[in-house]
Amino acid sequence: MITEQQVKELLRSGGYIADETIATAVFLALRMEKPILIEGPPGVGKTGLAKTLSTVLDFPMVRLQCYEGIDEGKALYDWEYGKQLLYTQLLRTQLDSYLSESTDLRAAVERLSAEESLFFSQNFLVQRPILRSFLSPKRSLLLIDEIDRSGDEFEALLLECLSDFQVSVPELGVIAAQHKPLAILTSNGTRMISDALRRRCLYLYIGYPEFDREVAIVRTKFPELCEGLSRQMVEFLRRVRELNLRKPPSVSETLDWAQVLSILHTKQLTPAVVANTVGVIAKHQADLKQVTELAVQMMG
Repeated sequence: MITEQQVKELLRSGGYIADETIATAVFLALRMEKPILIEGPPGVGKTGLAKTLSTVLDFPMVRLQCYEGIDEGKALYDWEYGKQLLYTQLLRTQLDSYLSESTDLRAAVERLSAEESLFFSQNFLVQRPILRSFLSPKRSLLLIDEIDRSGDEFEALLLECLSDFQVSVPELGVIAAQHKPLAILTSNGTRMISDALRRRCLYLYIGYPEFDREVAIVRTKFPELCEGLSRQMVEFLRRVRELNLRKPPSVSETLDWAQVLSILHTKQLTPAVVANTVGVIAKHQADLKQVTELAVQMMG
């Protein structure tokens, strides 16, 4: 059985710098076979954590991207109605012969009903992400991304799936998971997730990383950047996040900016460098001026 320290080392080997809280949550989720609900601002590494775990644990990742109006037909399962209709047309002659033995309409309906399971079997069942993860021949990682974009009705669909790892299909009965997946739910906090769903999950909040951890993240992804520049850019971004911006730069913008500075062979941040690359870290016109003014104040 994998240990807590091994989880942290595995994540590092996959390029993900985890703190003790993250490593502990993943360790407990693996040991207890419980889902993790991860909340935090966009771009801090919630989805990245799932992708890295999929790689280092060799769990095939099945991803469900949530959106407003998502339902069981997109998340759990659906029926291939076109295929059912095609089979009905191809078997029309056999059906006519089979039903001809019926004495009246009621008998024909009863006779046909007795065989309807042929058309509502797994041969005609479309496996959507959750069911596909449950029926995976090896343990998988089920990522339910940005669940806060969905609605209360969809959350209710998940309650059985995440507590018992099974899906109820009226025509077939209960389909249990062959291997319980490592389930990770992410939320950007745009909508309050229900207590019923929270009870079924371990909870992990990932915020903006501490200074040294963010520097380590940059150095891991872009070792060609000198440590001095890495620390300078992280310190500047931490100050930028204190501004009243419409979209504060997250870790994803930190890494994008590090890549840009690497491409430009930058050795040191200056107001001119910030002004020329500000579109990487500021995503609204109203934010550009504040960021460039801060660069002048800090780097003069």
